[in-house]
Amino acid sequence: MRDYIYPEMMVHTSLCTVKKPENVLIVSDNATALEAEVARHDNIPSKTVTASNVTASLREEADASVDVVIIDTLTDDAAALAHVNRVLNAEGLVVLKHPDLEDETANKQLMQVLGNYFKIIMPFYVGGGETALLASKSYHPTADIILHRSDMLDGQKYYNCDVHPASFAMGNDVRKAYLGTIRN
Repeated sequence: MRDYIYPEMMVHTSLCTVKKPENVLIVSDNATALEAEVARHDNIPSKTVTASNVTASLREEADASVDVVIIDTLTDDAAALAHVNRVLNAEGLVVLKHPDLEDETANKQLMQVLGNYFKIIMPFYVGGGETALLASKSYHPTADIILHRSDMLDGQKYYNCDVHPASFAMGNDVRKAYLGTIRN
């Protein structure tokens, strides 16, 4: 598998959706590739916290202090997601790994918890046949893509302004299975 696709999609899909991202929080125990992708964006600082104990890591973060949260390790823990909501500002978004779309029960439970905090919840492809979820309080990932930011990125091997909206295209089977759960 081309291991550069996942970090490019997790980082750039989120950072090219938020209008003016100024603070990124990465939740991961192996964030090197994600941090490198955030660094491609000028003047957007990032902080990485451990995913081993997500709730404890997020508890230390200030309220409304972050524009984007990238969670590399899935959590469907309602307390952890409440902390994600707390640290995000009013226009913030989170991208996170989640169970395979075939696991409808687990995904619907996760999406229901996210639905308590986010008005937009959409799966998107991150390479290798895997998907992640983007949950946003304000910005829509296909309607609000910041084209000049996505076009100005240098050194990308996969991500570009055409891949961004295309990654959110889901087949009719997914649309039907998640009708009323996915919010777009």
